[in-house]
Amino acid sequence: MKKYFFLLASIFFLFSCSEYQRLLRSGDPELMFTRGVEFLERGDYMRAQTLFEEVRLYFRGTDRNETLMFNMGRALLGQRDYVGASDFFRHYVRNFPNGRYVREAQFMIGYALYLDSPDPRLDQTTTRDAIVAMQEFIDIFPYSERVPEANRLIDEMLEKLAYKELLNAQLYYNLGLHLGNNYLSAVIVSRNALNRFPGTRYREDFSLIIMNAKFRQAVVSVPERREERFLEAIEEAYSFINEFPDGIHRSRADRVLRDSRRAIGI
Repeated sequence: MKKYFFLLASIFFLFSCSEYQRLLRSGDPELMFTRGVEFLERGDYMRAQTLFEEVRLYFRGTDRNETLMFNMGRALLGQRDYVGASDFFRHYVRNFPNGRYVREAQFMIGYALYLDSPDPRLDQTTTRDAIVAMQEFIDIFPYSERVPEANRLIDEMLEKLAYKELLNAQLYYNLGLHLGNNYLSAVIVSRNALNRFPGTRYREDFSLIIMNAKFRQAVVSVPERREERFLEAIEEAYSFINEFPDGIHRSRADRVLRDSRRAIGI
């Protein structure tokens, strides 16, 4: 049964390939365009793109050019060439500002970049570009039914940027006094992140790093700065407890408060 199925699949594949090759050699741009759309709709993005590329020059300056350009972007997106797809959708918007697909193309500029957004540990330039593109879509089409989705994707990407900063802050904290005062750097990165992303779900994590870094600075401080820095740690501990009274790190804040007060005798 398996051999029979494999034989049928092989015959179908060979027939499809030969049919596709004949289509490419046909020189019939209308037929290639029509079949390209068919390939696109059934998910054969590479063949669709190849056929569209073959007829681009023929349809330039015609009514078909608009649909062809938009479908090129879709074909590239389907092949996970997200940067190429975003560029093509941008090209479409620039050439057809009042086109029939302009709203969808404007959204897809940002969406393709969103799909290309890398792991938080990597450079986040693409993520920032995607946020800008999504915001442009919202500004241009504020009443589009896709605005809620665009806002959701922006929020997701902002959280990714916040997590990137959290990783940086944690790295500085873990470095401690290696090659400088990295505790201070951890505090600066965390405070800047809280200013940029005030609603982030990592707010407690940033606040914890600030409190711990202040406490560790005090512990390793020179004698003339100890009291001042322990007072700063006490202030951070109180701030943490006030903001997160039932947080998962409440016990840590209580210890920082207790140990800091004990260290300076108050």
